[in-house]
Amino acid sequence: MSALKGKAYRKLLEPLEEELVSMARWARTTGQRICVIFEGRDTAGKGGAIRAVSNRLNPRQCKVVALAKPTPAEQSQWYFQRYVAHLPSAGEITLFDRSWYNRAGVEKVMGYADDTQIELFLEQVPAFEKMLTDDGILLFKYWLTTDQSKQEERLKERLEDPLKRWKLSPVDLAARDKYDDYTRAREGMLERTHTENAPWTLVDFNDQKRGRLTLVRDLLDRLPDTHIDPPEIEFDELGHEPHEESYAVLQPIKDYPIE
Repeated sequence: MSALKGKAYRKLLEPLEEELVSMARWARTTGQRICVIFEGRDTAGKGGAIRAVSNRLNPRQCKVVALAKPTPAEQSQWYFQRYVAHLPSAGEITLFDRSWYNRAGVEKVMGYADDTQIELFLEQVPAFEKMLTDDGILLFKYWLTTDQSKQEERLKERLEDPLKRWKLSPVDLAARDKYDDYTRAREGMLERTHTENAPWTLVDFNDQKRGRLTLVRDLLDRLPDTHIDPPEIEFDELGHEPHEESYAVLQPIKDYPIE
């Protein structure tokens, strides 16, 4: 299957964006809480997938959470504690760019957490997520898959593109030699945390554009009917000539010249 081109992608995404806006209006109107987890290998395309969901939504309602390395104080807390603070309130949508599953992935493979910590996490996470869903949070967990050849291609692209070079980190580079280790860690994590109330969904992201469309379509299909009629507003005549904007002290910036 050939890679999806930009023009075709944008045409296919547009109706999905309309449905996402409807979803957000539905969540705000009904007080629903939506939480979506994006996990996957480095370069899988989590950022692009999150933008596909959030691009047309109000950032005050749809929050993207990408937590940095935990501070010493956070390292002393219950592992899930710093994530709980970012869970959605009524009418909100939270998109986790990586999540508490760092413990079973990056932290395990890179040796940032020991076997005892990892085992405790795997024991606790099904109960933790059941508490979330029992309380009414709509929880969706996506794992973005990508082959090693694609990962290499994207790492090389990041290195060569000065506008993408910021994405490279020592952890990303170390992942090149740990592809199989990440696979084993993922399979063990899926086996322990794929539950009836909080199942995992794997999406092929070798073609990132096609993967985004697949993920968004799946997310929308798993929600109940989100149609909310837009408000009815009548725009009467002003009854006078419309006012023009005026400037007092500051001078307006001249239009950018286009040759």
